[in-house]
Amino acid sequence: MTIPLTNLTTTHSMPGQEIDATLGIVTAECVLGINVFRDMLGGLRDIFGGRSGTHQKALRQARETCLEELAARAEQLGGDAVIGVDLDFSEISGGGKGMVFLVASGTAVRLR
Repeated sequence: MTIPLTNLTTTHSMPGQEIDATLGIVTAECVLGINVFRDMLGGLRDIFGGRSGTHQKALRQARETCLEELAARAEQLGGDAVIGVDLDFSEISGGGKGMVFLVASGTAVRLR
């Protein structure tokens, strides 16, 4: 059984639920390589204005993947929810390459 993403929350409690046990901190990391063509298109958007749909789609995909991995790690500990979820993005670029790092963390809990 997989923890539904609705059982991941940024709050320190699960609304409408009582926490039976705190199981520990869980983390998930995703590294996203932004290729040169996406970088160029994103750069054009920066010059002319507007939103970069390709970058937004890539970031959304990284976030969803990270949250799914976070839920899976909580489940491995016997949890059925993750509270206090935090998402941190970092970017590293150089040498014509760009990478975005996403780290998701939270506390795995078992609900009553």
